[in-house]
Amino acid sequence: MTAISDLDVLVASMEPQLNDGVFVFATVGSLAEVDLTSIMALVQEPEGISVVMTEADALRQGIAHEFRSSWITLTVTSALEAVGLTAAFARALGDVQISCNVIAGHHHDHIFVPTESTDAALAALRGLQRAAG
Repeated sequence: MTAISDLDVLVASMEPQLNDGVFVFATVGSLAEVDLTSIMALVQEPEGISVVMTEADALRQGIAHEFRSSWITLTVTSALEAVGLTAAFARALGDVQISCNVIAGHHHDHIFVPTESTDAALAALRGLQRAAG
């Protein structure tokens, strides 16, 4: 599919999808400390390697973690140079007092919200989508 860069089309087509599981963020000093197959995402930072994985995988591996979250994927194929999508959904979530942590993949945007806010986050994102459609 061709990546979309038009903001109105992106928002109207974003189709938020909840992924199964509870996800957490952790920092490891080396990738040798973690089962690589359990990592959903990673970012190299000065403090160490930030990893996102299921809470079950973190517990199984004895990795200290925080921010129990639900993972919502916007299934629209967004262009990496698209402007405004992150701001639009962050505003919609902020308007209902839901924090979000975002990871942009090559094809999709991935939003991590507190587990206790999952239903409200999905409602806010779907409301934003309906308003744009």
